[in-house]
Amino acid sequence: MKTAVYPGTFDPITRGHIDMVTRAAPLCDTLIVGVARSTPKNVWFSIEERIELVEDAFRDLPNVRVQAFEGLLVDFAKKIGAGFLIRGVRAFSDFEYEMQMALINRKLAPEIETLFLMPAEEYSYVSSSRVREIAALDGDIRRYVTPKTHEALLAKIQARQDTRDTPRRSAAGG
Repeated sequence: MKTAVYPGTFDPITRGHIDMVTRAAPLCDTLIVGVARSTPKNVWFSIEERIELVEDAFRDLPNVRVQAFEGLLVDFAKKIGAGFLIRGVRAFSDFEYEMQMALINRKLAPEIETLFLMPAEEYSYVSSSRVREIAALDGDIRRYVTPKTHEALLAKIQARQDTRDTPRRSAAGG
């Protein structure tokens, strides 16, 4: 059995991620979409919310599973018996970063290979952070995310707006 891991924060999952998984899934028996539990990024969605949105996106791909992980990616890959990692490369700047990570991972776990895939051209500029930014500025993001993710993003933005609009009292009662 060939098992692969496609790791990420998925905050939120985009059609670019979906494109990568859809093209990677036929290359292996099982593809685990690894959702990073802890991340240095400022995430909008909890781990539970991100897992739910990712599961929704891949419910029709029978060999795709979603699982949270923390710690080193290669340790997670070893734990689940994955032989290779799937990484997306949108631009040359991505490649430089991804190559460094692949070389470090190779030192840590030489038995695990990294496979780079390029997204479809229409998703080569799409990232979760750009989607959040566009959504926060009232832009139309429907072409970049699933309907469920679109609804979840709008709800997050509304909740953030409600929090900002709520008057805050100081500790002195003012």
